[in-house]
Amino acid sequence: MKVRRKLIEVALPLDAINKASAREKSIRHGHPSTLHLWWARRPLAAARAVIFAQMVDDPSANPDLFPTEAAQEKERQRLFKVIEDLVLWENTTNEVVLEQAREEIWQSWRRTCAENADHPRADELFNRDKLPAFHDPFAGGGSLPLEAQRLGLEAHASDLNPVAVLINKAMIEIPPKFAGKPPVNPESRGEARLTDKTWRGAEGLAEDVRYYGQWMRDEAERRIGHLYPKVLVTEEMAADRLDLEPYVGRELTVIAWLWARTVKSPNPAFADVDVPLVSTFALSKKKGKEAWLEPMVEGHSYSFQVRSGIPPESAMNGTKTGNRGNFRCLVSGTALPNSYLRERGMAGQLGQRMIAIVAEGNRGRVYLPVSKEHADAANIATPGWQPTNQIVGSNRYMAPPLYGMRRYSDLFTDRQLVALTTFSDLVSEAQERVQGDAVAAGLTEEEAMEYAVLTKIFFAFARDRGADRWSNLATWGGGGGGGGGGRDAGGGGGRKTPPPPTRTGLWGGGVGY
Repeated sequence: MKVRRKLIEVALPLDAINKASAREKSIRHGHPSTLHLWWARRPLAAARAVIFAQMVDDPSANPDLFPTEAAQEKERQRLFKVIEDLVLWENTTNEVVLEQAREEIWQSWRRTCAENADHPRADELFNRDKLPAFHDPFAGGGSLPLEAQRLGLEAHASDLNPVAVLINKAMIEIPPKFAGKPPVNPESRGEARLTDKTWRGAEGLAEDVRYYGQWMRDEAERRIGHLYPKVLVTEEMAADRLDLEPYVGRELTVIAWLWARTVKSPNPAFADVDVPLVSTFALSKKKGKEAWLEPMVEGHSYSFQVRSGIPPESAMNGTKTGNRGNFRCLVSGTALPNSYLRERGMAGQLGQRMIAIVAEGNRGRVYLPVSKEHADAANIATPGWQPTNQIVGSNRYMAPPLYGMRRYSDLFTDRQLVALTTFSDLVSEAQERVQGDAVAAGLTEEEAMEYAVLTKIFFAFARDRGADRWSNLATWGGGGGGGGGGRDAGGGGGRKTPPPPTRTGLWGGGVGY
């Protein structure tokens, strides 16, 4: 078998590839990473560039076309320009750019086929009318097979992890099945009667994911919205907060409730006090929008006031003492070593307390103190079901059991369990609606069932993302939130409890890449 030297063996425009890959980390809307968490997802830009460079001949492999080093270098720079355009996020779905890259791949492939025409399996292995298939046996987050498919190759992906398998099905198997098909939801069908819209690629599928995702969100609000009250900004709150004056008398939508884990003080004089374990009192470090919590201690009780402005140095470490996992008692100053926290946790004596509310303001977040209404709302939820499975695995990697959280249900508040159960129910209900609407749109019963089952995967992914972010291990990062994999999974405690989403645009955005 004769193989020509490929571009990747000689040189690549690494600066452009690295820049585009780094930029991807800050892109959310429309990025496949919004479908589901995967821990080692490769940048799409790098995957696209590497596959292109593996498939395209280096100019030095074609001395008949480029006889001199100068001619080869000129052609190499032209191919670099193709890659530089190809890796830009804005060109991810640019058919002009993609078609140029595909044509380069086809030219190199046809030269390879011509050189191997006398191979005994030439008809099978070197078909000039069919690009070779791309196989990734451990596809993980699916970046490589997705980009291979985008460049015109037939992509095959597998993995031992069932989550990775589902991610790849959602990215490279399901969208092509319905490429160019219109959505089935009644709203889009009604609009289609008035326009001649053409649905490109997976746009129709993405539109259905958005539509039924929004239905799930609205139906969830109808069922459990009373557990997520808005917050009223009062004159009392704004008395020493100029930033709150524009909001007095308004009810704001809550973005997150911030909590602290608590433990009984080891000081005998304050043994009745549940003191907070807080890694920082800084709520926001964003320039010009700083906010922090000031603890107000009065004897055996304490409360928190929200202050605007740059947090003082004393607020930066909260009740932490600097060493990992060690805290101090807020009311007495007594040390709370990690060993004490684990001991109390194993005895089932770790609690939790709401310490602040984050609401949606005019042009950013608004930080507010806890009200009785919101503290009560978090405690009235009664889950009708909860997972009773034991958390198994090495304590080196699974810290919660070290602090008494032995079951998966221990990782969620009652309100979070109610929300997740509600959305789990709605996943199946959405499938039924999709199937019924698909039949009404003209699909056969069999086609409608297949479409409903496959779109259900995207709704299940959205629910999974909720499980990651709506847990009592989720953290608040001083202006942003994180999922359940944060550093505070142990004694420091998760501190972020967001409500269900107020919009579902990202659900469809991850499909319409």
